[in-house]
Amino acid sequence: MPALTPVQRDVLRALVDTAVPAIEAEDDPTGFWATPGSATGADEALAQYLETLPEADRTGVAQLLDGLAMLGFQHQGRATREGMLATAMALAPEALVAVSTLRGGACMLAHSITDAEGRNPFWAQYGYPGPQITPPRDEPYITPHVPADGEVIEADVVVVGSGAGGGTIAGVLAAAGRSVVVLEAGGATSERDYRQLEAEGKEMMYRGGLSVSADGNVGLLAGYTLGGGTTINWHNCVRPSDAVRREWAREHGLDGLDTAEFDRHLEAVLARMGANDRCSDFNGPHQRMAEGAKALGWSMHTAVRNVDEATYDPVAAGYTQFGDPSGSKRGTLTTYLRDVYDHGAKILVRTRADRVLTEGGRAVGVEAVHTDPGSGETRRVTVRAADVVVACGALETPALLLRSGIGGPAVGHNLYLHPSAGIFGVYPEDQRAWWGPPQAAIMDEFRDLGDGYGLLVEGSHYYTGVFAFQLARRDGREAKEAMSKLGRMADFLFVLRDHAGGRVTIDGDGEAVHTYALTDERDVAAYRKGLRILAELHLAAGAEELWFGATPPVFRRGDDFEAWMANLDATHIGAGGLFMGSAHQMGTARMGTDPQTSVAKPTGELHDVAGVWIGDTSAFPTPSGANPMLTCMALARRTAGHIAGHTTAA
Repeated sequence: MPALTPVQRDVLRALVDTAVPAIEAEDDPTGFWATPGSATGADEALAQYLETLPEADRTGVAQLLDGLAMLGFQHQGRATREGMLATAMALAPEALVAVSTLRGGACMLAHSITDAEGRNPFWAQYGYPGPQITPPRDEPYITPHVPADGEVIEADVVVVGSGAGGGTIAGVLAAAGRSVVVLEAGGATSERDYRQLEAEGKEMMYRGGLSVSADGNVGLLAGYTLGGGTTINWHNCVRPSDAVRREWAREHGLDGLDTAEFDRHLEAVLARMGANDRCSDFNGPHQRMAEGAKALGWSMHTAVRNVDEATYDPVAAGYTQFGDPSGSKRGTLTTYLRDVYDHGAKILVRTRADRVLTEGGRAVGVEAVHTDPGSGETRRVTVRAADVVVACGALETPALLLRSGIGGPAVGHNLYLHPSAGIFGVYPEDQRAWWGPPQAAIMDEFRDLGDGYGLLVEGSHYYTGVFAFQLARRDGREAKEAMSKLGRMADFLFVLRDHAGGRVTIDGDGEAVHTYALTDERDVAAYRKGLRILAELHLAAGAEELWFGATPPVFRRGDDFEAWMANLDATHIGAGGLFMGSAHQMGTARMGTDPQTSVAKPTGELHDVAGVWIGDTSAFPTPSGANPMLTCMALARRTAGHIAGHTTAA
């Protein structure tokens, strides 16, 4: 689809101003109510985003905009426009997904994009301070290798991906004397790049930000930068439960996972990252969580986080998902990837692996494309290596395997997402939610609901844009009302260990397509139980109101709580209904003993191609049931041992 036509842009601007309308208000000292979304440039930013979508999605959006234009949408008043959008959403599932995505995107952009001074006109209303720290000017520690067009690089091992799995494997193998090349599809950043701006950070390190599954059911966040998710996650080092370790060892053949052997890997990773619980200050939301848990008698503990105590700054911690300007985050970018670099390895960024090269049933390397960030010029590069580690993340690893025609019938199946949802509680006082770590505590009372599956309750990173996306009500006035109270809101979320998974396939261009629906009755019941837990936790902590998602009514203290919960229980989960998010993706190239139901052997090597190894959360046989970084890094360290055990340094 070419750039939007002038008429389509007019319709899009009207849609943005329906989602984020100008409202007359007697008391509006900051101009919050009078400012429409288009005044921030959200319509232009949304138009630019639409141009990055796959062709089929772009065509669908264009058809929607054209249809609305034929009805004169852009010339109607707000109430009429909202009615027209509601009618469109009821006509077809595709229209529901498109309108919901556009509405949510409008709200997200309106509350996160900034002017030349780094400010946004809505922030003053809810007290968001914006950037508070001047980034350091230090040069980056790692200087990536820039390949020539057609360059061929020889190595013992090529690692595709630099996150929790790929970065760890690369570091361990480089330290063991192997020559290593790391390919990262995203760019390289360092502390000097982290300006504490949500929209900029997501564009720089998340492949444009929050994406939505092809069926519209789940909002997905995944890192797209050197260091992967460890560069932008919330520092939470959660050990896998004994139940998960037993399951992986006894049902999926991962010998040693339930013994001291795996403990050794966990402890080594924790030590390398300097993980501790002494940099877990409680902001207002965490204090409310602690108060609610105590009142209800529920188990809660301080989080262990991979943070350098010497440089930790609680002000900087509040922006960690957009990059940590203090340099205290101890992800692979500041640990294992430095080990790789110190041992002379080549690290290539903005380099996307097209396919794994094989000859005679074994790996011989990777073909990739490097893109110059300034000119957009592309260069072909080939890495010849006897061992290939695929660690692109569970959304992209199966796509690479499928493009390469390897991995067997299970590739892309079993996409586990740890479905998550949050309820916002409105409290009488400001919560100082922008200060301090996003996850300083974990409530584990419901981690096991009887079969080793359950949920964790955690705190959240505080954004303006993503929260506006989640609170994008179908009534624009109500959406503004919700955001006007953001400074007094605390967001508690649950992370659910899912029994049934989704799928990753590829389209005609070889790009990943993700689909996921919450279909297992046990998962549906656990999701709904999670919402009740969050609501009860807020009320026990003194919340005056509860806000959730796009459609359910707001609960205000004194309302009939059971009636409100019944309304949630009657609403379907997914597109157009109750929101699901995911920052944890797993299982799409899982380990196991059966080549029909798993992609890799328990060692991590593919069943069907020697020398190709799965090195990320794709390898998880089932979901970890907890923030997966620590488990992934420990499992990657184990896999690195298997790789090193059958190879020798060149």
